[in-house]
Formats: sequence, structure tokens, C-alpha cells
Amino acid sequence: MTTEQFWDERYGQSDRIWSGEPNAALVREVTGLTPGTALELGCGEGGDAIWLAGQGWRVTASDISRIALARAAEHAEAQGVADRIDWQRHDLAATFPAGRYDLVTAGFLYSPELPRTEILRTAAEAVTPGGTLLILGHGPWPDWHQGPRPDIELPTPDELLADLALPGWQVLTCSEHERTQTGPDGQPLVRIDNTLKLRRPTTA
Repeated sequence: MTTEQFWDERYGQSDRIWSGEPNAALVREVTGLTPGTALELGCGEGGDAIWLAGQGWRVTASDISRIALARAAEHAEAQGVADRIDWQRHDLAATFPAGRYDLVTAGFLYSPELPRTEILRTAAEAVTPGGTLLILGHGPWPDWHQGPRPDIELPTPDELLADLALPGWQVLTCSEHERTQTGPDGQPLVRIDNTLKLRRPTTA
């Protein structure tokens, strides 16, 4: 099974996987930035891209799943922001959206065998001078997690910062935080997520 088939199969299992709401960490970190051009990597069903467009950003949103992109486009149309979002299908291990952007964001960009660090370095290159790179990730698998734990590295924000090796970039946020989610039995469960937010030098 290819990566595209994997994600199309997952999205095809139900009418909606995600809540449709923007990620709270993205809202927190982007609020206050001057809207411009934005690139979202791994946009899924479009919750973050639609929120960004509603805040005045002109968004390029990419995902590997055609099903997810079609669903996201429908949601954007319903929210009245379809004209502010360019949906693009990319297998980021092979192709990458063209151009430079004032904001590049990657939220929970994980997939088996995905060269995540290399993709995030490419994402950094796509940030305009003075622009912002925002990466949201998971902390270690929690003790309560059940089911398979894919062989996916979950670095801390400090480890990711070191791996990206971006000299001269200003570190705006490099932190971990708790997030409450609903477990299979309907009870609240706490997971650790992390945020890395960087500003590219204006002379880059």
C-alpha cells in the first residue's frame, strides 16, 4: 500500500475524521500576525486552512489524500472562503508547493517512512525573509495509548530545533503543553504536544 492509498483509505472510513475546528495551538501562535500568504503542509480536512483564510490569509494548503482535499474544499465553500485557498495534492517526499510564504505551518506532520526533518527544512526555505515557520508536534506516546505505535520519531521541540539547524532564525516559541482529548470511553485524557515557532531573518 502506498502512502497515498493509506491516507485515502483512512479518510474514506468515515465522513469526517477531525473536528473541523482549527488547532488551538495554531490559533494561539498565529493570532496577532499580520495576514499575508500562508502555506499549510498536511492540511487534512482543512480546519486550519479555513480558519487562516477567515482571518485574512491567502492560503496554499497541501495534502497527499485526494479524499481529504475534496472534503476540505467542500468545507471551505460552505464557510465562504473557497476563493482564498488553493488546495494542492503533494506527496511531500516527492514534490513540494512552489513559492515563498509569510507563514509556513506544519501541524502533526507524521506518516510512516516520511522524511519529516528533510521536509521541514524545505518548509523553512519556503518562508519569506522576516516570515514565520510554525511546527506543531506530539510528545512521546502516553501510557494510556492503546493500539499500534508506529515507528515514527517524536522529537522534543529542542531536538527538532537542533535537527533543523537554522542559524540566525529567531526562536519565538519552543515549548511543550498539555492537551485534553476524549478517549474511546468518552473520558478526558491528557496528551503532551509541542510547538516550535521561528522567525526567518529579514536579510535571508
